[in-house]
Amino acid sequence: MTELPLIGEAIAVAALPRLAGARIGVVTFPGTLDDRDAARAVRMAGGTAVPLWHADTSLGNVDAVVIPGGFSYGDYLRAGAIARFAPLMSKIIDAANSDAKLPVLGICNGFQILTESHLLPGSMIKNDHLKFLCRDQVLRVENSNTAWTLDYTDGQEITVPLKNQDGQYIADEATLDALEAEGRVVFRYVGFNPNGSRRDIAGISNAAGNVVGLMPHPEHAVETGFGPEAADGNGSETDGLGFFTSVLTKIVGGDK
Repeated sequence: MTELPLIGEAIAVAALPRLAGARIGVVTFPGTLDDRDAARAVRMAGGTAVPLWHADTSLGNVDAVVIPGGFSYGDYLRAGAIARFAPLMSKIIDAANSDAKLPVLGICNGFQILTESHLLPGSMIKNDHLKFLCRDQVLRVENSNTAWTLDYTDGQEITVPLKNQDGQYIADEATLDALEAEGRVVFRYVGFNPNGSRRDIAGISNAAGNVVGLMPHPEHAVETGFGPEAADGNGSETDGLGFFTSVLTKIVGGDK
């Protein structure tokens, strides 16, 4: 059955007709929690959300892929370790590394899967306080030139929800230095480091900028009245929508 859009979604699509043809694949693994939220965010931005199953052997001619949050395979062994070997992941890895440079966004568990797949360096381990944490989190945009951040500006601060247990990003000092030097730290935690991530890193990219992973959840901050509020009381309910409009803008040829 085709899922009917809510009023806000219908308005978004109507306002951005040139983006409606962009097909964004949203992957579901056993244990994925936020695939419907990610698909809805794509629709709110004006794109077409295409469901992808972990056992699929084709990407179905999508223009970009979102790997959503959740607990794929129950986080057995470690978060993302089993999902990395799903048949669809081999297609995503090849497409992301190809000359076409398929845009790929990994959110929370998706970020963990990207590190396990070696599309992004480093690894994710338990939060330093060893507890699950859910809160609205301020992030600073460090790189607005990736496929997923074109609609932000360098230094911009946004507020999006964060919810994780294995959210501590780690890497050796040489890797961290390289990420800093190459401008591949895309987001940093502001005001509070919720999980002990090295150098307050909340999100990174690959060298080409088409693959981005981050721990907080932009798909939960896409609609007025239902997203987080900034610490200063100003509205920031839609701060996460820029991830999805950015990749759609890139697809239709509107790079910075």
